[in-house]
Order: sequence, then structure tokens, then C-alpha cells
Amino acid sequence: MTKKVTSLKNTVTGSNVLRSAFKWKLRQFRPKVPLYIESNRFVIKTVENMFELEQALDLRYEVFYRETLNKDNFSRTDIDKFDSICDHLIILEKKQNMVIGTYRFISSTFSDKFYSESEFDIEQVKNATGIKLELGRACVHKDYRNGTGIALLWKGLTEYFRAIKAKYLFGCSSIGTTNPVEISLIYKYIKELYLSPEDFRVFPKEKHRIKELDHYISAFDKFGIKTESIEEFIPPLLKSYLKAGSVICGEPAIDMKFKCADFFTVLDLELLSKSFEKRYKGAND
Repeated sequence: MTKKVTSLKNTVTGSNVLRSAFKWKLRQFRPKVPLYIESNRFVIKTVENMFELEQALDLRYEVFYRETLNKDNFSRTDIDKFDSICDHLIILEKKQNMVIGTYRFISSTFSDKFYSESEFDIEQVKNATGIKLELGRACVHKDYRNGTGIALLWKGLTEYFRAIKAKYLFGCSSIGTTNPVEISLIYKYIKELYLSPEDFRVFPKEKHRIKELDHYISAFDKFGIKTESIEEFIPPLLKSYLKAGSVICGEPAIDMKFKCADFFTVLDLELLSKSFEKRYKGAND
């Protein structure tokens, strides 16, 4: 028993030390693009200081680790090397003064390194003319996943990409499965409806490739398997990207750390669906 208690204390102490190190690294964090939108119930803004950033990271940890993976990590927070070079959009619920949604933005105006490059070769996208904005780590508190959270995130995103005059939005859209049959079926659906042109493709890096993909796609085609029912398995955020006019730029990548498949998604803002833009620009929060 004594050994177990000592081990637990060491783990907690190590976790606290690591969190303190992260705080020190980000202690002088400041937004690159200040954004502030207020309504009766919510504030949509970019993180201005370490206190707000820590709330965003804690929400990510709750959603991505405790809810999605049902586990903890050693640092007891969700943070990586990109969090110091980006902007963090947050949704504050005013009554409880609580962060209920967050979104990470990395703009080509401020960085030439992107999270997506850890899984994909994205040179064609990086070389495209115009400002690019990578979206990532989007999450909403479980009590606000009734459409309100996503609408608020899109409203903040719209104001942000207008402020930096972005031409493209891109990022990894995740599907919560590592089953190659399920992933292949979803990819077949996407290939038929939402695949990008040949000159705008990305490719998973070797260790993230799903090697059985072509085999399963061929089998589906051979046996005439239809994909009409697959739409119900597409997560709400990816579905909203596709409705806005986004395309998927090639094969998905497997992310074993977060137990998901990632589809590289690009939206040319000149092709943004006008009805979609109007809907979220005027979202009632």
C-alpha cells in the first residue's frame, strides 16, 4: 500500500511540475489578432492571457482525453508545440464565466509550420496563392452541443478569417474510429461527393497511411455497396464544413494517439456557400 501511495504522489507531483512548465512557457501569451464579440449570454473572443488559455486547454483535455479516450495523460492537460504560435478562439458563457467552446487557428501570416504536417504532405496547399488559415482542436462542452456551440465557433471563425483576409481554410477533420472498414466506407462516400481536384491533393505520411483502403474500396465497388446511409456517421463539424463548400483533399490518415481517422479538409473562401455564410454571420447567440 505504501508503494502505491508513494507512486501516486510521484505521479501527481510530476503532473504538477509539467503543468507548471507549460504555464511558464506560455506565461506571456498574447493574441495575434484581437477579437471580441459580446451578446447577452456569451462572449466570443481570442485568448488574451495565460488564465484564459489554461481554461481552453482544460476544456480540450476534458473532451479529447477524458470523454473521447476515457483516459488521462501525464500532464493532465492538452497542449502541444503549436499552442504558442497560434490564436485560440474561445466561447465564454457569461453567467458562469466558463469557457464552453474553443478553436485553434494557425495563420500563414504568422507561421509556416502547421499541425497537419505531422500527418500529411501538404506542400500543394502551402504553395497556393493567398493567406491560409489552419483550423484545429475544435471542441464544445457537452452541455452546449445542441447546435449553439458550433454556431458560435463559426461566427467567431468568420470574423477571424475576414480580419486576416484569408483565402483558404484547412485542417484535419476527425472521424472517431480506427476501424479500416468503417473508414474506407466513409472515404468512398467522400470520394463520390466531396473529393478535391487532382491539382490540389495531399497525401498521408507513410506511418499514417491506411494500407487496406484501396482493398476495401474495391470490395465495396465489386459488391455494389451503396453509401447513401453513411452521412449519418459524419460528425457535425465536418458536416458543416462540407455544407459550406469544403472538399477533402485525398486519402485519410490514421491517428492512433487520438484513436481516429483524419480527413484533410480545405475550403476556398471565394467558394463559401452564401447561404451558409449568412446563416452563421448572423447566428443568434
